[in-house]
Amino acid sequence: MQSFQAPSRILMGPGPSDVSERVLKALSQQTVGHLDPTFITLMDEIKSLLQYAFQTKNELTIPVSAPGSSGMETCFMNLVEPGDKVLVCINGVFGMRMKEVASRAGAQVETLECEWGEAVDPAAVEKILASQPDIKILAFVHAETSTGVGSDAKSLCAIAQKYDCLSIVDAVTSLGGTELKVDEWGIDAIYSGTQKCLSCIPGLSPVSFSSKAVEKIKTKPSKNFSWFLDLTLVMDYWGQNAKRAYHHTAPVNSLYALHESLLILKEEGLEAAYERHALHHKALVAGLDVLGIEMLVDADIRLPQLNVVKIPEGVDDAKTRTTLLQQYDLEIGAGLGKFAGNAWRIGLMGNGCSKKNVLFCIASLGAVLNEQGHQCDTDKALSQAESVY
Repeated sequence: MQSFQAPSRILMGPGPSDVSERVLKALSQQTVGHLDPTFITLMDEIKSLLQYAFQTKNELTIPVSAPGSSGMETCFMNLVEPGDKVLVCINGVFGMRMKEVASRAGAQVETLECEWGEAVDPAAVEKILASQPDIKILAFVHAETSTGVGSDAKSLCAIAQKYDCLSIVDAVTSLGGTELKVDEWGIDAIYSGTQKCLSCIPGLSPVSFSSKAVEKIKTKPSKNFSWFLDLTLVMDYWGQNAKRAYHHTAPVNSLYALHESLLILKEEGLEAAYERHALHHKALVAGLDVLGIEMLVDADIRLPQLNVVKIPEGVDDAKTRTTLLQQYDLEIGAGLGKFAGNAWRIGLMGNGCSKKNVLFCIASLGAVLNEQGHQCDTDKALSQAESVY
């Protein structure tokens, strides 16, 4: 047994995304104590940078010391009182996961089942909330990673406010890649992950809570089912007090990496980041079309950072992905749930969202498809992508 040497990959799946040298360099710095004064200063900067990324002034905006799923559990475990009626919108795998977590938090779960590949329908949501005034929370996925669909978070949160509901929003794939305005849209609780459009290492979950949500957290009579995710305890560690109360040993080096990735995002600017993701998405779609690869999601609800495509007839799903990985060091994702075996998920996220990666993906995929007898003109596909630029 020897020291592990990671292979050099180009990560164009549904996450994690490529991590920049700047972030890796930040990660490798000397570890300090989690209550060291210099680290406390870093924590405050991370909060400020996350507020920028989320477009919020929420005081309770922090990274949970665990992956994106822990952000989901943080929202539900802190906001759901056993017996609360919660409406969960399901249009993919991660909406289904919301339902599971809500039920484990003790909620009485109502669901709005949507077609895979479709966005959550605001009219259908309003119809349910109007007919069931005892629903206290609306939960939905902003950017569904399993289908590549973006739902209208602004409209959905406005409906939640109209019917006096708190909103819980999954922004794991949207943060840093598509427009997201927590304060302007009135989002009450939101969670994300660091390994998608932020292009940080996996293992942290940024969250943010409105003042209305914080009030419910503080006044909730029942005891939180989770000690580790209990925000009434975590607040004292991430708060503004000069003396921080010890809660857990924070992942110090991972937070170095998050700080650097958020700094990169702020240097680029949110609008520029959104435009970059949209541009490279258009080029990828143009090239894939020439290869005979169709998009599975309508253009008006399509995520630029997570492209779900139909596997061409007669092409072996697993063999194609394995060949791409072994011969080209290129990772793309398999389909999930109802799309398993019928779709690929091609990520264009954060640091991995670049012209170089778009062209490499088209060229590599075209070569592998030709090897399998799916005749396609790779040169023409590359030319078509170039024309977008």
